[in-house]
Amino acid sequence: MYINLANDTLNAEIWHRRILSGYWVLVIFMLAAQLIFMLSTHMPEVKTVLIPSKGHLFIGCNLMIVISMIIAEMWLRTTLQYHKQAVVVCGFIVSYLMYFVLEPFVDGAQMTLMMPIMIALVYFDQRLLHGLGLISLLFYAGVYLGLERPFLNKPLLEFLMVECVFIVFVVMAQAVIVRGREVREHLEQLTKSEQELMVERAISDKMLKIDALTGLYNHKSFHEYLDSLLEQCESNGLRLQLALFDIDNFKQVNDTYGHWVGDLVLKEVAAKMGSLISLNDFAARYGGEEFAVIFTDKSVIDAYAAAEKMRINIAQMEHPYAGDKPITVSIGLCDYQLGDGKERLFRKTDHALYEAKRSGKNTVVTATVAHDDDPVMSYA
Repeated sequence: MYINLANDTLNAEIWHRRILSGYWVLVIFMLAAQLIFMLSTHMPEVKTVLIPSKGHLFIGCNLMIVISMIIAEMWLRTTLQYHKQAVVVCGFIVSYLMYFVLEPFVDGAQMTLMMPIMIALVYFDQRLLHGLGLISLLFYAGVYLGLERPFLNKPLLEFLMVECVFIVFVVMAQAVIVRGREVREHLEQLTKSEQELMVERAISDKMLKIDALTGLYNHKSFHEYLDSLLEQCESNGLRLQLALFDIDNFKQVNDTYGHWVGDLVLKEVAAKMGSLISLNDFAARYGGEEFAVIFTDKSVIDAYAAAEKMRINIAQMEHPYAGDKPITVSIGLCDYQLGDGKERLFRKTDHALYEAKRSGKNTVVTATVAHDDDPVMSYA
């Protein structure tokens, strides 16, 4: 939230400075055009404007334009508040002073009076647009009735046309703002829909990889991950051990207490396994009451210790819904040897699990290799 507010403030400051820079460009261009115009030998009569008795108002307007710009620039650089108001007021003052300077020499100089309305459009501020539009209508009416009508005898039709242009500008700017907001809302909805789609896709991908009952990875994900790790073992010498877990007497649990209790046992055993593996390891439900754990970047001794820790913790769990009888697991563990391949790794690990079951269950058996096809078992 604070980051968004800081970003909005920074963006606003950038726009304040951009608008003020645009003012400077207009003012410099106008002053340069006046200088060229006055130095032109084709219009010698214009030079008389700068005679003190006739041109003091002309010079005064130009000085006030520059002073207004300098004050606004200093305000933005030295204060922390009301930057938007300073830019708007400066634009309003500069637009009318430019009108007074250009109006005797340029047809359609009234277009400079539209600058405040365009500022509201740049800020995309509807309330500011309405306020500046109303002020512009009233202020120009005062200028016309107080100066242009009595001193310059300007026709009423010209005044009405300028006021109509004000109204048209406000209406068009209002339409642009409304349309812009509609487009923004549409883009936000599209972005939100894309985000929701990405979330749904992520959830869908996760559901395809996760076992719905236990929350561990499923059989397919396990094999995909193992294939990738075995490639790293062969190419980079990654150390890897595979452990197969089998819940002892699980059929008896289902037959005695029902399948819903069996599902609870599977979920609790899986949760315990998931809480004990490290970040570099991978646990999956291999099928039925059988689980698989891949240990990586460990020695055989460390992998054996991790499997033994899981075996002990699972045996110590309480299951009141299963008659408070302990639920134990038998574990077969095998260290991957380079060149063995996936099939031989599974055969050796499965053989170790069989030996764990045959030797009394609730134990960890590690398979080592004495000969190519003769696994030798090491018991806990």
